[in-house]
Amino acid sequence: MPTLQVVSRERFADKRWKRYSSYSFAATETIAGLVLQELPRACLTLPIAFVQVGEGFTPVAVQGLRNGQNLFVAPDGRWLAEYTPAAYRGYPFALAKTEDGQEVLCFDEDSQLLSDSEGEPFFADDNQPTEDIKKILNFLAQVSANRKQTQAVCAVLQKHNIIQPWPIQIKMDQGHQTVEGLYRIDEAALNGLPVEALDEVRRGGGLPVAYCQLLSMQHLQKLGQLAEAHAKAHASAQEAQATLAPEGELDLEFLNDGDTIKFS
Repeated sequence: MPTLQVVSRERFADKRWKRYSSYSFAATETIAGLVLQELPRACLTLPIAFVQVGEGFTPVAVQGLRNGQNLFVAPDGRWLAEYTPAAYRGYPFALAKTEDGQEVLCFDEDSQLLSDSEGEPFFADDNQPTEDIKKILNFLAQVSANRKQTQAVCAVLQKHNIIQPWPIQIKMDQGHQTVEGLYRIDEAALNGLPVEALDEVRRGGGLPVAYCQLLSMQHLQKLGQLAEAHAKAHASAQEAQATLAPEGELDLEFLNDGDTIKFS
């Protein structure tokens, strides 16, 4: 868990922060939460599913085949998809709730991006947050507000039993990998809704979410291909360490294959 500290003048007035240059901080995150606004872009490059949170559901990017694995993060920290979830773009900042329910801007002190002398200041000479800090806070506030809208839309889909368990088996060189705990849109159930129910889903904003999830399922097989690329790179790195040769890199040519739908 990150060590989040509220960005206050008392704690950060004389500190500076550095922008991240690597996604290694996300390398163990198997899923990333998504919000309504980003689904149209995310579905063009990432497999999307739903996970159960409490009594409801929320959309997520599926990033690995087992816990603690993010196949979209290369060994050198590069992000391997064309779209990066908003959940990562505010790092090392995050919003957290105080005891009275207010959202406050926090900084992850475990990020190694806090400095006494390098990077950008938190506060300007007038002791007010810098413009960059204000932009980050605004971005995170928009994501937070959109997350509430996302939950409302998912509740409409759930009400009409359109979100169903997604049994996944991904074909790999060594066999099939099973992924559990994910949910998807039941296309047959969606198409079979009575007119009144379908209209309620439409008015509730559920149709774009459903179509985005269904479209994104084409990218699921990429996880198996990425897993094999990671395994080969790891084997090359071990061999390189033994022979003092340059380390192997991920072979990502499959990301450009003809099975990928493109709109440009």
